[in-house]
Formats: sequence, structure tokens, C-alpha cells
Amino acid sequence: MALETYKEKRNFKHTPEPVAKKNAAGTELKFVIQRHAASHLHYDFRLEMEGVLKSWAVPKGPSLNPSDKRLAMMVEDHPFAYRTFHGVIPEGNYGAGIVEIWDEGTYHAIGNEDRKTGEKELLADLKKGNLKFVLHGKKLKGEFALVKIKNNNSSKDNAWLLIKHKDAYATEDAYSSEDYVPANSKIVKKTAASKKPATPVSKKSAIKMVDDKPATDKKKVQSAPAQKIKQGKDPMPHEVKPMLAKLKDAPFDSPEWIFEIKWDGYRAIAEIDQGKVELYSRNLISFTKKYKPIVESLQSFGHNVVLDGEVIVLNADGTSSFQMLQQYDETPSPDLCYCVFDILFLDGRDLRDLPLLERKAILKKVIPDLPNLKYSDHVEKEGIRFFELAKKNKLEGIMAKRADSIYRLGSRSDQWIKLKIVKSQEAIICGFTAPRNSRKDFGALILGAYENGRLVYIGHTGGGFTMALLASTLKLMKPLIQKESPFDVKIKTNEKVTWIKPKLVCAIAFSEWTSDGHMRQPIFQGMRIDKKVSEVTRELPTVINVPQDNAMEVTRNIKQTAAKTSTKKTAHKKAASKKTTTNKKTTDVAAAENSKAGEFKIDGQVLKISNRSKVYWPEDGYTKGDLIDYYMQAADYILPYLKDRPESLNRHPNGIDGSSFFQKDMGDTLPDWIEAKEIFSESNSKDINYVLCQNKATLIYMANLGCIEINPWNSRVKKIEYPDFIVIDLDPSDNNTFDEVIETALVVKKILDKGGIDAYCKTSGATGLHIYIPLGAKYTYEQGKNFAHIIAQLTNNELPELTSLVRNPKERKKQIYVDYLQNRGGQTLAAPYSVRPKPGATVSTPLEWKEVKKGLHPSTFTIKTIFKRLEKKGDLFKGVLGKGIDMEKCLKKLGA
Repeated sequence: MALETYKEKRNFKHTPEPVAKKNAAGTELKFVIQRHAASHLHYDFRLEMEGVLKSWAVPKGPSLNPSDKRLAMMVEDHPFAYRTFHGVIPEGNYGAGIVEIWDEGTYHAIGNEDRKTGEKELLADLKKGNLKFVLHGKKLKGEFALVKIKNNNSSKDNAWLLIKHKDAYATEDAYSSEDYVPANSKIVKKTAASKKPATPVSKKSAIKMVDDKPATDKKKVQSAPAQKIKQGKDPMPHEVKPMLAKLKDAPFDSPEWIFEIKWDGYRAIAEIDQGKVELYSRNLISFTKKYKPIVESLQSFGHNVVLDGEVIVLNADGTSSFQMLQQYDETPSPDLCYCVFDILFLDGRDLRDLPLLERKAILKKVIPDLPNLKYSDHVEKEGIRFFELAKKNKLEGIMAKRADSIYRLGSRSDQWIKLKIVKSQEAIICGFTAPRNSRKDFGALILGAYENGRLVYIGHTGGGFTMALLASTLKLMKPLIQKESPFDVKIKTNEKVTWIKPKLVCAIAFSEWTSDGHMRQPIFQGMRIDKKVSEVTRELPTVINVPQDNAMEVTRNIKQTAAKTSTKKTAHKKAASKKTTTNKKTTDVAAAENSKAGEFKIDGQVLKISNRSKVYWPEDGYTKGDLIDYYMQAADYILPYLKDRPESLNRHPNGIDGSSFFQKDMGDTLPDWIEAKEIFSESNSKDINYVLCQNKATLIYMANLGCIEINPWNSRVKKIEYPDFIVIDLDPSDNNTFDEVIETALVVKKILDKGGIDAYCKTSGATGLHIYIPLGAKYTYEQGKNFAHIIAQLTNNELPELTSLVRNPKERKKQIYVDYLQNRGGQTLAAPYSVRPKPGATVSTPLEWKEVKKGLHPSTFTIKTIFKRLEKKGDLFKGVLGKGIDMEKCLKKLGA
């Protein structure tokens, strides 16, 4: 990376960091590791090359234990002078915080100590993504490697692993860089003098729901509480059973309610008495030893209190990660946090009978700003908008609480409500099936829950597991194996089950409840050590009682929506009467088959179709049934582009305006008649079980799951590394017209014609165009991507003002992105004839090149208009699956 990026991020009038300048070569290559307490604590690992410092941010710091594979995110190059920099970067500047030198010294390539030739080797290895070197530092010595992580997500293309090689300097003991921080460093002394702690600052919520109070020195908290509180004589409550919430079905607005983030972690009560802390779960399981950083912070709270909150681990975007919390024992995170949302007792005063808003006001006043501790804020009145913000920021859900509610120990009442965005359920593990294919340990978990005191089956899951998680879960289950099923009725499963005693509780995410009470598409999230088996019941949402002041507005909206939908459906019925005889016949058959109690038979398979009348396109009135009918008719056209290809399911179970998610790993959830293929994912370090859409029945099965859009790989399973085609994806910014997209497509066509390259164009179904080039599975993904990159560069040379090779829309305000990166392994695009989750129910439609001219628009091609076109033109895309180009000849013609 050039130093331009370094310069762009800094104002050298306001920061003491060295200016951007390259260094003259010395006799030895230098390295430095800096400890940097900015928005979060991390270590900066810097290696001298080409007169600058190649740099990586290492969140957990380096290790001398070869079994530790430390994540290292490559950042911009730094000037060589940064090697000696230490001090404070002032607030308001990029990287604001404290920097100190943790280690420094010289380094060289393995087996080559010559500065000149060794540096060439290192640069070549850097380009390959596998950098091996020897460090001669004060703390770090011996051989190390930096290995680039291959990732299909370009936004994470800078991820590497820092690994210690086994040699004389390696250790098998646990290693933490924090154990080797110099206690008497000048930075620590300067921090103490200025009362600015060098501890990591916890990340804030994406919706800015945490408090932003200035930092408070620990000693000051201990000796002089920030707020003077009137002392009372009430006894402190112990072994508190927290107040619980009921699950409801929809958000609402009301001035009588407040709304909080629903954190995804462990509910925890904290008792602090004269600095002594007890932290425990809702079932009185002690967290005191497990989460020491939180306990150490609470020891400095400065008051005798009882707090209610959630133990979480924060992601970089401010959301909570239950999986990272699950892994905390093995991989402690600096972003562990206790988010406190209620206070029950304060300095001899029992606060439980005070209204909630009064309790929260007291809590906000007394809570100090300490590491691993945050006040969980709230909004008033606007529950619907807050729910939409939470959905946009991919949170688990929100909490709604009456502003005047008192704290009732152990009570689950309508005073507190949870509103989930992602459906989740605690489940009891009752058994497991044998592993299949290359999977180890077990295949799927058999899950249950209590209903009226009886254990009932609620589904099974094999999704959501890493190899390590499979092993650790099996280890927990083995001592509980028994011969008998814990259920009182026979459970139908596809595989033989090993039953266990129902003693283990886990967390499951799923899409919806089926009519027979099973979870659809359940995904394992982790074990719940804080929940008792007897507490696990099926959580079914009840219809919410809309607050009186909002009832009339909601009723009016419902009536307007119903009237609008009715008008749309009437229009659709009129349009339907004008269909061709062929289309009418197909639709009538589908309707007849669907009439049999929600089932229909296809390719010899009986499919259960649910909620045909659910509206998927609210503005158009199109339903899930319309989507299924479309794929029934279009199957013969779309299937040739789907067969033998792994599918990434883009699911919209509540239509185009509802939340959606991608699902790749189907685990063991598929019916036996659907083909699947396990493919190892390096980025996830596990096998992913992809569905293969081999026939019409599977296509309709996917549509029934809410797959509006069908997204296949470019390659087939028999030659998985060799794509059948590459794609130039023309992706406009919000400020581009479609005529400008057409102009760009025609320039691409001119370049391809010059190279003698056959190409086929289709609408994306949204705002862009896709140009396909057949390869005939003769070249690797890497070769195909590089070829597409050349075409993209030539296009950009022709249209430098209109086009860009920069993905980020913010950096290309009025430019069309010529995307060649869609040609990496595992990347997917909407298939030809795929419906898109866009207004109008548009279809990604193949075009004749003579149609690619001004006036063309994707909105012309929809699920209601495309069949007349197909009758007239047939499949215009057949050539994409043909022999393919001769890449070498084409490059010669292009002069590339």
C-alpha cells in the first residue's frame, strides 16, 4: 500500500505522528510491535519493506504458542519513522488513543539473512499471501508466518493469521501479550497523570444506545462516588430471580412504554457489597470466576448495589455475538461487556417499587465509566421506528417495558415484552444421529421442549456447527447416552438416533414454526448454561394488545392496506383472464394440485406448500402462491442453469419488505429426496452442506422456503474449481441512469468483439446488467477472475468518468461499478429467469444485443410478462453453457 492512504487519514497539525516519508535502506530490516489503546485495545505489527512499514492490527496480540492462530488485519502502510513513535494521539484524530512500543528488533526471511535478496523474497511471499520470517526482538524470537485468509467477501480481503512456528523459542503454555506489558512505561505514567486510562474502550451500539459519559478514574470511583446518594436501612436482596418478559408478535408506539435493545447474551444479576462482587445467572449459576474482567470492574463501582443486565461480547459493529460469548473460555475477548439496564438496590435503599423510568434515571447517574461495563439506554414512545432500526442493524430484537412498571422478582408479565427480529428458541437436546459423508462426531441434534409438563419433539438441527463445536458438543452428550427415547411417543427421523438423558439446553435460531409444531430450518447457536431444563417451553408469540392511544391509527392502516391489496388482487384477476391457453393450463394444474390440503405432487414427490396467500410484494399484491406458480412455469428454462450447482438460498419468508437472510449450510435438514453436496469452506473452517437444485420439485421446495431469488455457483460439483462462465456485473450508483448502464454495456460489447469473445447479456432484475462470457469449465476461478479484471480495466479506460473499479458506493458518487470480483469461487448472482425481491416482481431476463439500447428498462420483465416473451424468443442464454472461449487467443487479440 502507498503512503497516500496514511496521509489521507491524518492531519499532521493535530497529531504527533510522523509525516509520510519513505526510508533509505539500512543493513538490516527492522520490525516493531506497538500496543495501541484506541477505540479498542490491539497490537500493531509492523515489518519494514520497500522503505515503509507493512502493517497489521492484531486484536489479541502476538503469541509464542504455535497453536495460537492470531487474527491480523492488514492496514495501510506506515512511514518507517513510525517505528519509534509512542505517545498520545489526541481525540478527534484517526486512531485516537495511546500508543506504546511493546517489542522491536530486526528480522529477515527464513533461510536468507541478506537484506537485498531477502527483501525481494519477502515481497514475493507477501504478494502470494504466505509470508515467513525470523524475528530477533526482545520478547519475540524465532520463526513466524503471516498467512492470508482466503475469503469470498471482498470487504474482508485484508484478513491474515499470525502464527508462531515450532522452534526453540516456541512454548506450549498459554500466552497472553498483556502479561508482558511494561508496568513502568512512560505511557502508563502519563496516563495516570492525565487520568486517561490506557484500557480498551468498549464498542458502542450501532444505534447509539449506550451512554457516552467521560471516563472516570478508578481510584476516584472508590474513594468518592460521583453522586451523593441518601443512605437507607433496607436489607440488600440476595439470590435475586430477575423479572422476565413475555414474547409478543409486533412492535408498537406508545408514550407509556420505553424500548431497549434485546442483547444476545446471558442475563446476569450483580450484587456489590463493600466492593465484594457476586455475579450470577437467572438460575443462580455463578459467573464470578468465569467473567473476571467484569467482576474486577464492578469492584470499583463505588456503591452497594444490586444490578440487572446482560453479559455479552460486542462485535465491531456494536451488536452482540452469542457465539463469541460461547467461545469466551477458549478465546477470551477484550470486548466482553456487562450491559446494565436496571437497578434494584442502592446504598440501603430498595428501589424495586419505584417506576422503571425513575430506576433507570438513578442507574444512569451512579454507574461509573469502567472497562467492560456499560449503561444500556432506551428510547421512549417510538417502538416501531426503534424496531426497524434494530432490524436494519441486524440485532436480535428489542425489549418493550412499561415506563411505570415496578420490579417483580421472578415474574413474567405483560409489563415487559420481548419483540424478536430473529426467531430463537431454547431447546433440550434429546439425542443425536450418526455423521454422514465427511462430517465427524455426529450428524444432527434431536430437540425437544416441554409443553404442559410433557416433553415434545420440536425438530432437529445439524446446521451452525464448526468442527470444534461438533467435538465439544459430543463430549457433553456422551456421558448422558441411554437406550430409551425420552419422548413418550415414537419420533420419526431419517437416521438412527442415539438417545441421551434430557439434561442439556441449547439455543436455536429458526425461520418459523410449522403447523405440526416443529422449527423450520433450525440452526444451532450454542449451549445455554444459564437455563434449567424444566424452564424450556415452546415460545409462541401472542397477539399484542395495542396501546389505546395507538389503536385507531393501527386500525386505519390495516383498513387502508386491506383495501389496497383487494384492489391489486382484482386487477390481477383481470390480467389473469388474458393469459395464453398454455399459461392458463399450467396455472390451472398448479392450482388443482395445491388445493389438496396444501400439498402438491411433482416429480413423484409430495410437497407441503404453506401460506400461498401470504403477500410477498405488498405494493403489487403478488403472493407466495404467485411466486410458486411462476417457478412451476419457468422451471424448464431456469433448471439448466441450476443443475449440479451449489445454491446459496436468499430467503425472504415475509416478502420483500420483511427481513431476509442467506443460507448456505442446510445441515441435515433437507428431505432425503433432495440432493446436496458438502464443500469445505476455508473461511468457516468446516464443511458446508449445499443444496443442489436438480429438478422442479427442489425448485418449488426452495420457493416454498421463501427463496424469491435463486443464486447458483458459476461451477458445477464435478468440476467445482472450474466455472462454466464468468460475469461482468454492471452495478450503478444511486445517481446513475439505466441509459448510462446501457452505454457501459455497449462499450464492454465493443471490447469483447475486438477480442473475438462470445458474450450474453441479461438484466439483473434490479438496476444493472450482467454480461456472461462462456468458459466451458476449462479455466480456474482465479484465471477467470483475472480475465474479467482485464475486461473491466479496458472498460474503465474507455469510460474513466462514468465507470469505476471501486466497490464502495460512497467512493464512486456517480459512477458505475464494473464488478469482476463476482468471479471468485463461491460467489453467486441471480440466475437467468430468477425472480428478484424488487417492486414489480421483476425477472432477471436474457436479452438480444440489439435490445440493449436506450429506452430499455428492467421493469419491463416481470413474472406476469415474461412468458409471452419466452414463447416468442425462447431461451436466449443457451450459448453460456457452450464450448467456451480460448482465453489465450482472446488476450492476444485484445493486446493484453
